[in-house]
Amino acid sequence: MDGGRRFGWIEEAPAPLLIMDIPKHYVTAEKTEHHAEIFANRLKNRYRHLSRKFRKQYIDAFRLYDRDIPEVRAVVDWYQGHLVIGEYVRLQTGPEWLPRMAQAAGEALNVPPEKIFLKRRQTRSGRDERYTRTEVKGKRFVVSERDLRFWVNLDGFLDTGLFSDHRNTRVLVREMAKGRDFLNLYAYTGSFSAAAALGGARSIATVDRSATYINWAKDNFKLNAIHNRAYEFVRSDAEEYLESLRKRKRKFTLAFVDPPSFSQRRGTGLFNINSHHTELLEKVFAVMAKGSTVFFSTNHQRFDPKLNRLKVKAIKELTPQTIPEDYRNKLIHRCWQIDL
Repeated sequence: MDGGRRFGWIEEAPAPLLIMDIPKHYVTAEKTEHHAEIFANRLKNRYRHLSRKFRKQYIDAFRLYDRDIPEVRAVVDWYQGHLVIGEYVRLQTGPEWLPRMAQAAGEALNVPPEKIFLKRRQTRSGRDERYTRTEVKGKRFVVSERDLRFWVNLDGFLDTGLFSDHRNTRVLVREMAKGRDFLNLYAYTGSFSAAAALGGARSIATVDRSATYINWAKDNFKLNAIHNRAYEFVRSDAEEYLESLRKRKRKFTLAFVDPPSFSQRRGTGLFNINSHHTELLEKVFAVMAKGSTVFFSTNHQRFDPKLNRLKVKAIKELTPQTIPEDYRNKLIHRCWQIDL
């Protein structure tokens, strides 16, 4: 089976392999067929359970499978009749394993190959388990999340444009947004900004250093018919923007901060969330008014919080209530509410 032609592929470039590194025995064809059978059955059961519930809530994007069966190391997301299937790579599975799982998933859920997108996910030294970015090349389409709508692109980016694991967190932000001045740092495609806008935020600053993501966020606002001169889009490094806010003495009353696990700081080396999260949050607090609220989140699977060092009014971890029921991994992210 030539998965590269039948399915959409988005893949991290693996490190070069030495001959001695290549396993002598891949998973056998018989074992692969067994995996495909149990995988398909699990997907049918999960889809039957989740789709009815989410259809009533107008939720088009949700997780169907996340290593539910230990020997089938894959993750599957549903996007309105499309599937994104990722393999947690083991050399032993071989190059044909993921396309066979995709074929089984498509047959189980009646999804044609052109609507199935494959990814391979690897953990690399010094980085969290996270996909790399590629250029935009696929066709976008719209998915609903209750009364919000978002553009997604399953083919051009390893991250699709919408993190559905934060579906519940967007509800919390929206519920608190009325009359607030909202700061969305590391805003990605602006989904939290759109939620805050529909919640009645007085002003919004959507901040990301990627021009692609800022333009994507603007498109999401247009899609949701959000038009307000007090809602601004800022292409900037987050820490540089915080410094500019401090100098201008501008204050916010609500913020969402979800930094990358690792990133390159301009002129100051690598940002590592385990080493630098308290420093970053203190910079955020400097631009927040008294009585304000900051939501802080990370998807780093080995995050070591040091939040007790912060001088704040109250800190409450919200992780259990922010992770939706369709996510089997109950630490897909961690989230805190910090009151100042």
